[in-house]
Amino acid sequence: MNTLEAVYARRAVKHFDGTHSLTEDEERKLLAATIQAPTSFNIQHWRFVIIRGPELRAKIRKEYGNDQAQMTDASLLVLFTADIKAWQKHPERYWANAPKEVAELLVNWMGPFHKGRDWLQRDEAQRSIGMAMQTMMLVAQEMGYQSCPMIGFDIDKVAELINLPEGHVMGPMVAIGKGIKDPWPKPGQLPLQELVFENAF
Repeated sequence: MNTLEAVYARRAVKHFDGTHSLTEDEERKLLAATIQAPTSFNIQHWRFVIIRGPELRAKIRKEYGNDQAQMTDASLLVLFTADIKAWQKHPERYWANAPKEVAELLVNWMGPFHKGRDWLQRDEAQRSIGMAMQTMMLVAQEMGYQSCPMIGFDIDKVAELINLPEGHVMGPMVAIGKGIKDPWPKPGQLPLQELVFENAF
């Protein structure tokens, strides 16, 4: 499957085979591809929490997740979070393989760009989460799996359950697995002429 096919084939699947598991190699392949997603300054501030324990999954589903079956039945349940202060934490490591002059330029620019702009730090974290989520879902599709992005859960309660560190932000979850039921018909996209503008509105 090529990228364009994966884009059009990807759907939010709600029903998964609860007996299916990804192999370790498949999981590693999926995650390694996911972190190829872009981030501002190559900060890579996503932090992926794999919700693996059956009891924890069941608790989230029943108590904080609006009883969404995919939370317990998917082969893999990944909670996307991000460290909004990653720009402060040894930023030279994000450019370790770049030419020295490029690395120095960008590392020295990183601090002034982020400092004192809490709104920007949070926005960048959420933007990066979104790009990583889409990457994961498209890679899963190419691997023969289905996915479902989810935000319908109590963010504060789940943050407590996973011991979300200070300075981190919560994002959505993505369920990955073998779909067992066709998704709803695609509801339709708005026409391009309603969405695309040239130079200005």
